[in-house]
Amino acid sequence: MLRDKNLIPLSRQHHHALAVCVRLDRSIQAGDVDLEAWQAEIQQQFESEIAVHLAAEEEVLFPAAANFADLQTLVHELLAEHAVLRNYFAAASARELDALNLAYFGEKLAQHIRKEERQLFEGMQRVMTSKQMDAVGAALDEALKNVSQACALPSEATKLRPRTISHS
Repeated sequence: MLRDKNLIPLSRQHHHALAVCVRLDRSIQAGDVDLEAWQAEIQQQFESEIAVHLAAEEEVLFPAAANFADLQTLVHELLAEHAVLRNYFAAASARELDALNLAYFGEKLAQHIRKEERQLFEGMQRVMTSKQMDAVGAALDEALKNVSQACALPSEATKLRPRTISHS
């Protein structure tokens, strides 16, 4: 299903976060994880974009979706996942993540984003009218207006690594 224009700003932000997850996974696979650099980048991403993104979902998107019985359980799951992810962001900001928890964070974030894209967004597009989607879009535009438009470039330690190829 094509993404409704009103959800595209969130999908773009999801794409940015998934790119971080891919870079993190490749760094882990290469055995080249600079814990300080990765936690600094995760903190920067949270402060510049993700904190506002999560709030917009919780204040606008989730309440709109929860008006539909078919989506209520999913919304509760996503809210619980936000709490878990916030704990990881806080741990990264405090430089408390080890390599294992950093890997787990990347997996959890990617899974969460895919769940929102494939289940929540698709479900909303299926049950909501275009007028309802437009109202959600307008509210999201307002909620996301304070997101930094700066392009955060990865450091040398967090740049994209080549895929490791297993010859097993």
